[in-house]
Amino acid sequence: MSKENIEALVAELVHEEDWRRMRATAACLAGGPKAVEALIHVLHSGPPDLKREAAAMLARIKDPHAGVALVGLLEDGDETVRKSGATALEQMAGVLDTDTASALVALLPKAEVEETKRLVTHLVGAIPTAVMPLCQMMKHSDPEAQVAAATMLDHLLDPRSVDAFIDAMGQPAVRDIAVGTLKKLGAIRERIDETFNALRNVEGASEREEARMATVIDLLGIGRPSVEILIEYLEDEDWLVREAAADLLGKIGDVRAVEPLMKRLGCDKDTGVKELAIKALGLIGDARPTRLYLESIPIRPLRVYAMEALAKIKDVEVLRPHKELFDRLRTDRDGLVAYNAGLIADKLDALAGAPAGSQEGQDHE
Repeated sequence: MSKENIEALVAELVHEEDWRRMRATAACLAGGPKAVEALIHVLHSGPPDLKREAAAMLARIKDPHAGVALVGLLEDGDETVRKSGATALEQMAGVLDTDTASALVALLPKAEVEETKRLVTHLVGAIPTAVMPLCQMMKHSDPEAQVAAATMLDHLLDPRSVDAFIDAMGQPAVRDIAVGTLKKLGAIRERIDETFNALRNVEGASEREEARMATVIDLLGIGRPSVEILIEYLEDEDWLVREAAADLLGKIGDVRAVEPLMKRLGCDKDTGVKELAIKALGLIGDARPTRLYLESIPIRPLRVYAMEALAKIKDVEVLRPHKELFDRLRTDRDGLVAYNAGLIADKLDALAGAPAGSQEGQDHE
């Protein structure tokens, strides 16, 4: 497809006729780098309605090259365009690169409109790659920029910022923030380590399972500041500790956990850890583990969890190549498998414009 053709089709994302919009959507999803380039061009120069649609389309494609251009929408004069850009960035949080995070962090000191400042602050907290640019920003020559970065990092309480805060102890503008944040980070690490050490020492099958659930309840309140530490514990020698870490990561729902949990699902020798990993991934709803879910369907202890996770994927379009499988599983003897297969197939039918439950017209009956 030529560049001219894809640009013409991108413009039809807002066409008044349904079939033209659907054709444009299909072309963008299948258009590869040329489609991404055309969509990014629209973000810079298109009308507001087309910018909104282009942002939504880029969020579906999830190409990290679009990140910086999407950050640019946060300064757009149209409020609906700004919100569309923010939504797209949040949906792409798990794949955005450091360039995007740096562009976002650069907006922090100059965001004068309260709504823009709120959007940027929220997104910086949601994008895992933002921690390193914030650490760099603490070295900025402007004390106000140092304080903005340190305050944001204090809010995130990410262990990856420890070294940066230690270095910042010599900077008067952020010394107090650095001391306070390091104390908080130390307390979080100590609490998690002590809790998992206690879990390791529990004996007896029923007692250990009860202790695992108590550990999850105890540590869940820490939330996102515990994510990096919990990811470390996914590699622990004790299967019960790995189960607890996976359970917590799913309930916290941070996209940083997706790839480490995928590793556990793919290679862990303990079925219980695999079960908790697949449940956790399902709660997060990211599309990256799709292949692992599909491979888990034939495995009896995992098949229900795999189908539930597939049904929770936010980007339903990635499941379209497997529509025939889900239609077939509608009649599976396991009620939960059949139920979730039906949910997925109905969503795919709805996207295609077919009536729910039709199986694309039940083979055109």
